[in-house]
Amino acid sequence: MKPKGLIIPCLFIFLFISCSQGSGKKNVEQGEEKLEREALGSNPDDLTASGKEEFDHFIHRFSTEESFQFERIKFPISVIVPDTGHEGMAPMRDSIGKYDWEMLDLTYDSTYLTRPYDQYYQVVRFNNDTAIVELRGINNGIYADYYFSLINKKWYLVTLYEASF
Repeated sequence: MKPKGLIIPCLFIFLFISCSQGSGKKNVEQGEEKLEREALGSNPDDLTASGKEEFDHFIHRFSTEESFQFERIKFPISVIVPDTGHEGMAPMRDSIGKYDWEMLDLTYDSTYLTRPYDQYYQVVRFNNDTAIVELRGINNGIYADYYFSLINKKWYLVTLYEASF
């Protein structure tokens, strides 16, 4: 009778260990998937149903994480900027390399429209696999367009037009 008395507790312990090992394996697999997504620079919340990166999530991360911003700009980036050497500040084509780039912040909230100085509004226009972030100042000369393209289901800044004076 003593061997039968040990079988039930042993089975219970065996089942308990088996179940806990199975959930541990599942947690490891989920952790590996998460690391894989992070390595690719995407989060399930950042993707649309077709697997494309969600622009709103992208622009927030682009504006707040410097290393992410450097990864998502096609350097050297072609730009159109005012020629400060020209009397009328006529636009000229230029390019900016990775080492000359300054962090760009495109986060926006509605208080920018009503603040006392440097008022502007921001509009995002979409067309197929492109997005243009437009900044327009209110009586202050702010005027800029930032052109983004969806390349391999990820957003990249590809060019910009800065006509602010």
